[in-house]
Amino acid sequence: MATAISTKNLTKVFRTATKEPGLKGSIRSTFRPSVREIHAVKGIDLEVERGEVVAFIGPNGAGKSTTIKMLTGILYPTSGEANVLGFVPWRDRESLSYKIGSVFGQKSQLWYHLPPSDTFNLLAKIYEMDRGEYGKRKDFLVQAFEIGPFFNQPVRKLSLGQRMRCEIAASLLHGPEVIFLDEPTIGLDVVARQNVRQTLKRWNDEEKATVFLTSHDVGDIEYLADRVIIINHGQVVMDDKVKNLKYHYLNKKIVDLRVSGEVKLPALEGVKIVKQAKSGLKLEVDTEVIDINAAVSHILKECEVQDISISDRPLEDIIAAIYQREEVAP
Repeated sequence: MATAISTKNLTKVFRTATKEPGLKGSIRSTFRPSVREIHAVKGIDLEVERGEVVAFIGPNGAGKSTTIKMLTGILYPTSGEANVLGFVPWRDRESLSYKIGSVFGQKSQLWYHLPPSDTFNLLAKIYEMDRGEYGKRKDFLVQAFEIGPFFNQPVRKLSLGQRMRCEIAASLLHGPEVIFLDEPTIGLDVVARQNVRQTLKRWNDEEKATVFLTSHDVGDIEYLADRVIIINHGQVVMDDKVKNLKYHYLNKKIVDLRVSGEVKLPALEGVKIVKQAKSGLKLEVDTEVIDINAAVSHILKECEVQDISISDRPLEDIIAAIYQREEVAP
């Protein structure tokens, strides 16, 4: 299968001037500034095949955004190589822009005072789309992302969730072969989040487009991604199939309970008390040891439960567990 994205020893170092304290230090810094180097990305090697959905995750400050900005041609690397669909991103940025789409949470491609429909019309002209193709694709995206009811309202009047749905739809309008998504479901309610995931999955299946995704939502990764790449301190610390990530790290569920009366929960293999208070209890259930339904049934028999919720371990906890297992030094 053809390669969509590849990097070799991709590195980015930011140089920032530091000021010394005091008047003398300020004068000295003016004529002989002290420079501090920040190694945001350290020699990353990646290879992503066409049609693959890859989750590129890590804690804040790990180097995710810097890497994506180099892959989309926004930033020049300090050293190393990158190739996206046969283009060098920072050298061939204009040509590459016709082949890729991107959604960055901090940067909008929608015109703030105009409705999304106007932005769609403008993008169709920018990408030199055929009128028939544009109409067909626009109708599909408006229906798929359910943005029709507010498609002609000014963007400034839209909620975050509505805006994000329009952003993703706009990024797919010209039929990109690779799409970079930064937190695509942030701000969405449960129904809208599932709708976006299903539409992106359908887009990947039908168009065979490559998806490069960053997200702190485990649900996005489970539903969309085939493979997960974890980065920390600018280095790749794990690159594996999502099914392997699930097996090793998503087998533990968090059970939050609100109870009345005294809690006397006997020891149960595979169930660990994480936090206990007078009116609440947080448990960690290892589903490789005990079925989650069996664990919940046991808990309901032993406690007077007023409310219960079950969730995956936070992604940050999973990442921390991976670092401990991989024993990678920053």
